Amino acid sequence: MNISVRNLNKSYGNEEIFKNFNLDFCDEKVNCIIGKSGCGKSTLLNIIAGLTEIQSGEIQGVSLSDISYIFQEDRLIEWLTVKENLELALKKYYDNAVIDKKINELLELVGIYDIKNKYPNALSGGMKQRVNIARAFGKPSKVILMDEPFKSLDYKLKYTIIDEFKNLLNKEKRMVILVTHDLDEAIYFQGNITVFSNKPVEIKGIFDKDLYKCKNEILKII
Repeated sequence: MNISVRNLNKSYGNEEIFKNFNLDFCDEKVNCIIGKSGCGKSTLLNIIAGLTEIQSGEIQGVSLSDISYIFQEDRLIEWLTVKENLELALKKYYDNAVIDKKINELLELVGIYDIKNKYPNALSGGMKQRVNIARAFGKPSKVILMDEPFKSLDYKLKYTIIDEFKNLLNKEKRMVILVTHDLDEAIYFQGNITVFSNKPVEIKGIFDKDLYKCKNEILKII
């Protein structure tokens, strides 16, 4: 599938974020968006997810029911266990007869089956993010939006979880759009990288091959 942003216009008061903006995303690779803080990266994800209204334009190729969203914050309910948090998110998609099996499979895939009966306040940041990933893949969605989900993790843990995510993506094919401020992280996904300018957003470059070789070139235009 492809998602197309067409003639998008979005302003906050007198500040234009997007002006007749166009961009295409494909499902063959992880689509990474990078740019300076506040340039409109997260706003675009929220528009695609239907969380932010626009003045005009359209998002083609996806419906809101097709989307899972992994935010920067874990957004887990503190008084529910990991299993109960997942049940709450997934019960609208699965019958009671199969939901336990589905949750167990997801927790096994992200390596946290043994903490399914723990509460969020007993979990590390890495464990919480694994729960977020399990929740996103649990929804039978076609697209996963990710808004700097690894931002608060230390270097080693970040890349461990990214590897787990990539392995899960190989098993559970989804289109991914990832917003990040970390160029090394974007390169590591080996997808394509779209560089945003400051507002109103323009595309300063799109890179889809030889990403390690392109690092210096990308750094010059961020």
